[in-house]
Amino acid sequence: MVIIMKPKAPQSEIQRLTAKLESMGLTIHQSQGENYCLLGLVGDTRVLNENQVAASSEYIDRVIRVQHPFKLASRVFHPQDTVVDIEGHKVGGGHLLFIAGPCAVESREQIMDIAASVHQFGAHLLRGGAYKPRTSPYSFQGLEEEGLQLLREAKAKTGMPVVTEIMSPELVPLVASYVDVLQVGARNMQNFALLKRVGQTDKPILLKRGLSATIEELIMAAEYIMSEGNPNVILCERGIRTFETYTRNTLDISAIPAIKELCHLPILVDPSHAAGRWNMVEPLAKAAIAAGADGLIVEVHNKPDEALSDGAQSLIPEKFGHLMEIVQQIAAINKTASAH
Repeated sequence: MVIIMKPKAPQSEIQRLTAKLESMGLTIHQSQGENYCLLGLVGDTRVLNENQVAASSEYIDRVIRVQHPFKLASRVFHPQDTVVDIEGHKVGGGHLLFIAGPCAVESREQIMDIAASVHQFGAHLLRGGAYKPRTSPYSFQGLEEEGLQLLREAKAKTGMPVVTEIMSPELVPLVASYVDVLQVGARNMQNFALLKRVGQTDKPILLKRGLSATIEELIMAAEYIMSEGNPNVILCERGIRTFETYTRNTLDISAIPAIKELCHLPILVDPSHAAGRWNMVEPLAKAAIAAGADGLIVEVHNKPDEALSDGAQSLIPEKFGHLMEIVQQIAAINKTASAH
């Protein structure tokens, strides 16, 4: 349930209402805009009647019952776009964020070389896997804490904040001590113990859509994180599993405007995992930015043929540089069009 206050409602009345509702066992989330104030009610609101609540104060404009199961992530609760700030790099609300790097950290030479290249071509954040959830137990599983140390070293050299995937609740304190953004991968999107644990940190969370997850299930996963107190969630569309086998996954472009309508959280697109083919990354990336995505996460490798994981979908640094030029042009057209 959402209570929309009148523009000039005094703070004393808002505080009175909040205290009254909290005494009924509800949690109140206040969203304050320039010309509005919303009180979002989280908890069992079935006992509340909208008309009675609206009549309880002359400063209430109207009361809306939220139909979706997600509350904190709902656009109704929070009409303005959330902007997540990662050491000065913003995403959401018109700010674009570009993340690039290898699927996995393989060696010091490899990650330092790639970090320098993607930084040169305009990436804001460096990605790299230290713990790798692989389909086969015999595939490269990552360098683990050594990989985290190399990511921190790459940050010290380039100044780029780093992103890496977190696979289990037990690893959260260790990984969070090294990196700036915790990524919850597609296979862990509904690992609810992990979602709750990362929700208890102060790190921004990059949450990828599960292989067969609906849009609502993705937003509900974000709700788990936010309900633990962490509002800094960035969603990621990375393609879903369909009957098509030519590409690794099927990129759901429609998810971008759908999430923008339903939810206030920023959304990135991962064209690398969607395609599984490096030559398809650029067209999918262009489509994503044109559709309104808040940025991209792209796999880049200096020697894709020798990569220990996902080399087939990785761009060489020069290709990434060309991609950045193209998508920046598309973003500029979007900005001009929205201004009119």
